[in-house]
Amino acid sequence: MTDLDIAEVARRAGVPASTLRFYEDKGLITPIGRRGLRRQYDPGVLERLALIALGRTAGFSLDEIAHMFAPDGQPHIDRQMLTTKAEELDSRIRELAVLRDSLRHAAACPAPSHMECPTFRRLLKSAASGAVAVPGKRAPGHR
Repeated sequence: MTDLDIAEVARRAGVPASTLRFYEDKGLITPIGRRGLRRQYDPGVLERLALIALGRTAGFSLDEIAHMFAPDGQPHIDRQMLTTKAEELDSRIRELAVLRDSLRHAAACPAPSHMECPTFRRLLKSAASGAVAVPGKRAPGHR
């Protein structure tokens, strides 16, 4: 397979060229040169971008993902880090399941007002204490 220019990599990876330039600035990918003004990449960059996308989907930061690659660019993924992330996801899934069930109950609750529903009141109390995480924010005590 021949080298790919930035537009082709962006198209195949499904990310804008600006993301590729950002990943380059972060040291996650490296072009092999230029043809005119266009960056050129080895076709292996597509697999690396797939690993980056998987890591992002799993909730790893770009810095954490950067540590998943050896100096030669080959994946070197710490299995304990994967186990820890899986445990974090399990915890988040449990939190979300409780939140989902509470919201469904509140939606169907026969109480005259949500404020009179004991389940909804418990949900409010949990949210106020930080026990129910708000998407995009971390509850107190969470990394």
